[in-house]
Amino acid sequence: MNIAPRAGQRRKVGLLALQVGVVIPTMVIIAVLILRSESGLPPALILWTLTVAIVEVLPVPVWRGLSVSVGFPLLMAVAFLYPPGAAGLAALLGASDPREFRRQVGFLRAAFNRSQVALSVLAASALFHSVASSPENGPLTAPAVLQLGAALAAAIVDYILSSSLVAAAVSLDTGMPLWRVLREMRIGRLSEFLISYLGLAFFGLFLAHFYISAEYWALPVAIIPLLLARQMFFRSKALEEAHKELQDREQVLRALSNRMAEERHDERLQIASFLHDDLAQLLFRLSIQVDVARRHLAAGKLDEAERLLGDIKETKNRTSDRIRALIRDLHRSPLGRAGLAAAVQSFVAEAGRDFDVQFHVDIDELDVPAPIALLLYHIAREGAMNALKHAQASNIWLAARQAGDEVELELRDDGVGFDPEAPEPEGHYGLTMMRERAKVGGGTFDISSAPGEGTSITVRFPTSWLQEESSPTGEAPPRPRDGASRGTPAPTSSPTESVPA
Repeated sequence: MNIAPRAGQRRKVGLLALQVGVVIPTMVIIAVLILRSESGLPPALILWTLTVAIVEVLPVPVWRGLSVSVGFPLLMAVAFLYPPGAAGLAALLGASDPREFRRQVGFLRAAFNRSQVALSVLAASALFHSVASSPENGPLTAPAVLQLGAALAAAIVDYILSSSLVAAAVSLDTGMPLWRVLREMRIGRLSEFLISYLGLAFFGLFLAHFYISAEYWALPVAIIPLLLARQMFFRSKALEEAHKELQDREQVLRALSNRMAEERHDERLQIASFLHDDLAQLLFRLSIQVDVARRHLAAGKLDEAERLLGDIKETKNRTSDRIRALIRDLHRSPLGRAGLAAAVQSFVAEAGRDFDVQFHVDIDELDVPAPIALLLYHIAREGAMNALKHAQASNIWLAARQAGDEVELELRDDGVGFDPEAPEPEGHYGLTMMRERAKVGGGTFDISSAPGEGTSITVRFPTSWLQEESSPTGEAPPRPRDGASRGTPAPTSSPTESVPA
């Protein structure tokens, strides 16, 4: 049974219910308040609505399509100047979104975005007027301290209501935890963000008073500081992203370093196993043969001793051949004598024992340099482990093929899938390390996934400009070094990362 599609379907139903549950009541409340108002809609509300709409087309992008509106002070001024119904209507009509004009959002989502802004402004207006206004004296007639307190409370209500609705919608849309969405929505530190937000609310109160004194001149004067505030938000966002990128890169490098240390350890164990299973046995046999030959010589059995010397020479030759083969394998490829295909098959056989999953491996014989083969192996292993741990897949496909001047590695699974644009969970850097390894080899890294639709990863490496010079036989020529015999290829320095066969 695959639980992911059901969970995704429940989230879609929940998101639809949330959007409809906000849009319809908001419009009904605004309509009822306007119809019950005795004074009707003031003509100046049209100019406020147009000004808000102009400023709203210049939002500050924050995260995953979310944005901070610099029209917030204007909306607060509208909330302080006009009754809740009129303020909500101005916000509903003025809260435009550039994506609406580019048809990047559907009708229901656009209506939800406008409605949550309108509902937040309506609630802020209702709170402010209940504290700092009276029917007899009109708006903004309470003492200054009371107005400041009411403006502060109204801004807090607006922020909490709007953020909660948006975060709930994003959480239902992506499946991310609500707390993480709220954390990603803010710009900079929470204290700095709240201070800036509340400062804009006080600016809205000042703008409302200025409008009462200067009337329509207040609107163009207000646009200039709003544009400056937009640039401030952009700068804060850029600094925050740069800081986060440095932190993420540091964590990735640390994880890569730990992984490389583990791989080095595994390689040493494999080499030790080879020396123990092959060379140690031959040397032990050679030792026994020497002892037996010595006893034959002592007993005067020259024929038996001569025959045994021939066996000793054969054992010595076999030992020398094994040593040359090991040196040649280490020189040729960090993946061992069998190459990429056998290394992947060995990993799959070992990793699949603990998971109920079917592997489908199709690795062609690839003519690639050793470093590229090593990177392909590490990426394939990392992708397979990610699928085993997180995808809940029944099948995993690994394929590598030569395509012209490129080597293409494809990893697919039929698991739960995820949103590739969402940040990786904290402490998990699998995708980032795969992307970094592809970048090291000058390759490309593409990922395609969606909740309930599995995951597909494609990595491509150019090969022609990375081909190493080789001898006509395809083997690297011997290069004697100090301490190496003239007839034995001297081992070269190992690549940055290595893994046993």
